[in-house]
Amino acid sequence: MNNRIRAFLCSCLLLMGSSLLHAQEYNPIPVAMPSLLFAPDARGGGMGDMGAATMPDLYSQHWNAAKYPFISSQAGVTLSYTPWLSKLVNDIQLLYASGFWKLGADNLDALSISLRYFSLGSIDISDVNGDFWQTVSPHEFAFDMAYSRMLTETFSGAVTLRYIRADYSTGSDETTPGNAVAADIAGYNESYVAIGQSEMLLGLGFNLSNIGTKISYDGGANSYFLPANMRLGVSLGIPMAKDHTLSLSMDMSKLLVPTPQLPKEGETAEEAQQRIDDYQSISSVAGIFKSFGDAPRGLEEELQEIMWSVGMEYTYLNQFSVRTGYYHENELKGNRRYVTFGAGFRMKNFQVDAAYLISTAQSNPLDQTLRLSLGFDIEGIRNILR
Repeated sequence: MNNRIRAFLCSCLLLMGSSLLHAQEYNPIPVAMPSLLFAPDARGGGMGDMGAATMPDLYSQHWNAAKYPFISSQAGVTLSYTPWLSKLVNDIQLLYASGFWKLGADNLDALSISLRYFSLGSIDISDVNGDFWQTVSPHEFAFDMAYSRMLTETFSGAVTLRYIRADYSTGSDETTPGNAVAADIAGYNESYVAIGQSEMLLGLGFNLSNIGTKISYDGGANSYFLPANMRLGVSLGIPMAKDHTLSLSMDMSKLLVPTPQLPKEGETAEEAQQRIDDYQSISSVAGIFKSFGDAPRGLEEELQEIMWSVGMEYTYLNQFSVRTGYYHENELKGNRRYVTFGAGFRMKNFQVDAAYLISTAQSNPLDQTLRLSLGFDIEGIRNILR
């Protein structure tokens, strides 16, 4: 990454945090490839970017692959498209595809895969004289495969393996494509509970995602943490009347990445460099354990690192759905706060979903982000074609 691109990215980060009154306390956790955490599908996106414990669907691979054994269909595929940061530029986009297959006659096992491609658009590179040199197309790519299995009548588990590649090459010797591997461990429990005179469907889920190596863009001279993340979720499906269902859900998540130490008053240049070197030398495994107790301002800051979202979905005839949700991140940790809205239409073999995001924080580049998703039940389509 040349100096022009690096300066542009740093300027964007500074602008996002400039509205904070206590700039010296603004301490977001830096991670490589944050696109691995972007909600790729419109159903989860319409409920405040959540999905650890929402009712199982074709889009479960990103949120919690352990939900697949609970799906009634035998196989399915999905396609999703998000024109990202559309208020700033018009050529950044997230493309996502996933699919799953039930294994065996007992339908207790499932194999699922997904492909994620995040394009950062086209960037014109100039030479030392300021003249046009070439156009580059930086991008991020991830491919993963998951195996999930029903372990009891109500609980299932899943393990996901992921290959990650980021290419920000500018044609110079400064940058090289970065490669990394990671894994997810997830679980999901679904059972009926009696509340009052109604029997409701309770979903509980967790996902430890992107647990893996660090990634480097300069041949190993510097390495960066992947966005290792712990997500916990709960949902409650409430039967309102015949053919009417309401579900309420909540997700909480925290990066399993160490918190940068803030500069100290009177710190020398050598001390500052040592502080930076100490942070970069932390291994990804050690960083997971340190992430629970290394915030400079103690427990208060540790709690600020927890992101949460709440969402609601109303479904009629198991075909028409409307959704809304809210996502919250502390202003000192990134300040992403937004309301989402969504809708979906489902037939026996096909479903389409859309979601829209409205920022509630000032100068949020995610404002007015649109997601579109398509899902296909492969077994149903096969029966039609016979």
